[in-house]
Amino acid sequence: MKTISNKTFLKMGAIDGIPIALGYLAVSFSLGIQAKQAGLDALAATTMSLTNVTSAGEFAALGIISEGGTLATMACSQFIINLRYMLMSCSLSQKIDNEKPFFHRFGVAFGVTDEIFGISYAVKGRLNPFYTYGAMLVAIPGWCLGTCLGVIFGNLLPEVIVTSLGVALYGMFIAIIIPPSKKDRCVAAAVILAMICSIGWDYI
Repeated sequence: MKTISNKTFLKMGAIDGIPIALGYLAVSFSLGIQAKQAGLDALAATTMSLTNVTSAGEFAALGIISEGGTLATMACSQFIINLRYMLMSCSLSQKIDNEKPFFHRFGVAFGVTDEIFGISYAVKGRLNPFYTYGAMLVAIPGWCLGTCLGVIFGNLLPEVIVTSLGVALYGMFIAIIIPPSKKDRCVAAAVILAMICSIGWDYI
């Protein structure tokens, strides 16, 4: 049986990461606009996106910055909001071969987002870390670029266009959950249950 090289896995991940990067570019554009309103320049906002790579966490952080919140408030909010990424990272670490150096688990964990986790977990059998690295190398620059462009050019676009860019995030979620839902009834049941719970919370 022919062994697939790390370089090949890197290319595969990069190709699968292109749609994610495009979605990130649209979503993070609105993040850049909010960052500018919070007083951040392009460099600071882009650095924030590069080191965090989390939409919910960064939007929350900008809200805290705008309100003049404390560092303790910031730390607690980020811990709670991003707690799910710890679970995702633990899950992906179980897919990585034990013979792989331990530092790969830290490398993969850094770039874990909902979308990257989705395509990485969908890989059949063991996960080669270079597949996730490939997706990260494309998706993360897309997220950072969108943030930077939002800070610089955000005020030039009509509000209706800026608002519509946020829809791309939901489109990415749908693209991730639909294919596995068609193949596995358990996954489909979990997706439906999650939808019901989400709708239910809106009416509680």
